[in-house]
Amino acid sequence: MKKRYSEEQIIKAIKEHEAGAKVEDICRRLGISNGTFYNWRSKYAGMEVNEAKRLRELCSRAASLTSGSPLV
Repeated sequence: MKKRYSEEQIIKAIKEHEAGAKVEDICRRLGISNGTFYNWRSKYAGMEVNEAKRLRELCSRAASLTSGSPLV
């Protein structure tokens, strides 16, 4: 079953890893694959929570614009 994680949870997991926690331990606790963690890290590393929320919002808007009705 797919679970959606909040930006806060994603940023917290990345910061835990930066502080020295093992990726395997973080992934086991969250119930995600190592690949998911590394995808998060490549997308959100160095961001704060508000920046991650803004990124997700912009990606969502872009997706709705490209999948919506054609521009006239």
